[in-house]
Amino acid sequence: MYPKALADLINSLARLPGLGAKSAERLALHLVRAPAAEVRELAGSLARLKQEVHACSQCYNLADRDPCPICADPTRDRGLLAVVETPADLMALEKAGVFRGVYHVLSGTLSPQDGLGPRQLNLAELARRVTESRVREVVIATNPTSEGEATADLVAKALESLGVAVTRLGYGLPVGGDLKYMDALTLSRSLAARRRLEP
Repeated sequence: MYPKALADLINSLARLPGLGAKSAERLALHLVRAPAAEVRELAGSLARLKQEVHACSQCYNLADRDPCPICADPTRDRGLLAVVETPADLMALEKAGVFRGVYHVLSGTLSPQDGLGPRQLNLAELARRVTESRVREVVIATNPTSEGEATADLVAKALESLGVAVTRLGYGLPVGGDLKYMDALTLSRSLAARRRLEP
């Protein structure tokens, strides 16, 4: 029997992905005990989030200006475009520091049970962008899940008549991995991507 304000906060937090009722309760109780300045800072961050963060009109990454810093960077190779599922996937590639092209965020994967079909993804925008920007290669960087694989196939089909090279990220055994713990998809991809060892 928590006070209404606390119960409302618990209910709101429990709706966030990955948080159940117990985790939401724990976070809410932490916030009750936290210094008022810390709670005000969190509330301000949440308010600014909806006011300042939006999708880039070119790549659909989350940004606080348009175009986003990656699209606005003149040193990027605009002929090389990586298609990713989410802004978090884009950030993972950026943190690795190995890709100097530009991106296109689909904002999800094919998932009929979640109401995500081809029309909910940014596919028409991708095709328009490839055509208008003279992209020479599209690197499909969706995750190696059943949804990611289906989405990769959909992207490849959507681009096949546009005369652009379409490639897929290579997937295989992780460094330090152990064969006996690998799933069938990882092993099959590793075998398909095998290469000759040069002495």
